[in-house]
Amino acid sequence: MVGLGPRLEFRQSQQLVMTPQLRQAIKLLQSSNLEVSAYVEEELERNPLLDREETTTVAAAPEPAARDCHEGVTSPTIAADPPIEADWSATYETGSLDGRGDGGAGGGTRSDPWDSEGRSLEEVAGARAPTLRETLADQARLAFDDPRDLIIAAQMIASLDAAGRLAADTATIAAALGAPEGQVAAVRARMQRFEPVGLFCRDLRECLAVQLAEKNRLDPAMQAMLDNLDMLARRDVMGLMRVCGVDAEDLSQMVAEIRRLDPKPGAGFDDDPAPAIIPDVLMRRGPGGTWLLELNPETLPRVLVNRGFHAVAQAGARSKEEKAFIAEKLQSANWLVRSLEQRANTILRVAAEIVRRQDGFFRHGVSHLRPLILRDVADELGMHESTVSRVTANKYVATPRGTLELKYFFTTAIAGTRGGDSFSAEAIRHRIRDMVDAEPPEDILSDDAIVERLRAEGVDIARRTVAKYREALRIPSSVQRKREKAMAVL
Repeated sequence: MVGLGPRLEFRQSQQLVMTPQLRQAIKLLQSSNLEVSAYVEEELERNPLLDREETTTVAAAPEPAARDCHEGVTSPTIAADPPIEADWSATYETGSLDGRGDGGAGGGTRSDPWDSEGRSLEEVAGARAPTLRETLADQARLAFDDPRDLIIAAQMIASLDAAGRLAADTATIAAALGAPEGQVAAVRARMQRFEPVGLFCRDLRECLAVQLAEKNRLDPAMQAMLDNLDMLARRDVMGLMRVCGVDAEDLSQMVAEIRRLDPKPGAGFDDDPAPAIIPDVLMRRGPGGTWLLELNPETLPRVLVNRGFHAVAQAGARSKEEKAFIAEKLQSANWLVRSLEQRANTILRVAAEIVRRQDGFFRHGVSHLRPLILRDVADELGMHESTVSRVTANKYVATPRGTLELKYFFTTAIAGTRGGDSFSAEAIRHRIRDMVDAEPPEDILSDDAIVERLRAEGVDIARRTVAKYREALRIPSSVQRKREKAMAVL
């Protein structure tokens, strides 16, 4: 029989708590180069032990370069440190579960992804309003299922100017990406209806026309006015009435409607103009058909710990508070330098692996995108998927086909029926389009028939997936296609 009464009992347990240094490393890894530069500037002002390093030479590491060159990619690295998530043991503090030494029944070790205030990692990293390009990228991912369309959209977003204009014509963009002009034109037309409406237009006339079309107000009279904006600027009322075929009252209403439109929808979105995209990684052709990758010196903040000033400050410290302050600043400075080096090294390693796997795209265009998921890169580099996800967000690579965000190179894979190589979802969509285009009016392919043909070609695909891809390609159902082709024959 157990007696009842007070007693003293000690229990010991451990937990992992995110320190400010770990939060800083996570924030730096997922931040864009502009955000990192701003953060480093703040630290330089706040920490007297930090100095700016003027040299930004990127040194090649022989072993990684030799390995990547064998795979068709040569990628210099900037440091011999391990990847950023290799060892966090020094960044965690050990303590009890409730902070009093009583861990409760069971005890043990656990990893807590929230801080003491219950905020998630993303909230810890800091919240901010999305930029124009980030908002457009989110809309593009919702609007397009085709990876080729996403690559085209990414290139257009990167080329947008501060007013929201895209001066490059369809042929130029298509030639740069190795894509059909019709596909580029279709993507551009759809993106012109993104919010805010009127972006990605070549000039003011097209910008106003898209906004009027969205309001269902682009009638012949209004089109005539847009074709003669120079007359509107000169206030040539009689000339506008003549070319538009309207009277003075109608013309006044048309002018008022024009004035309610936004001539620069991109500039009105943000308080500040959208900054030009500066790539984090530079890519160029090397000897023997290889690709050479290097970090962009312009986006690589370099800071050093001022050891001389630290020695002087430490020798002159008198009180415990002064010594503690100097020690804390030294620890913070050392951690920032190491975090920046590891961030740069991780970005370069991930970019090199993506380039190696998507070599066909860089050589032949968007039709040669390979299936790729975060796990593929993470397993190859010995990283966690979340690390690859953070690295590819808001990071850009300047390629011979334009400046593109790293995340756009990830495409869905469709398994093969014979246990062989998987197929890119984009390649399957392209195959479905070819089948439908080649079908005769008397033998229209149903979704089930398309599934059977694809499986005969070694693609393990479900009927609902075929239906989803067909709808994404805006291909009508077999019943509707049969009716339309029968009418065409007549």
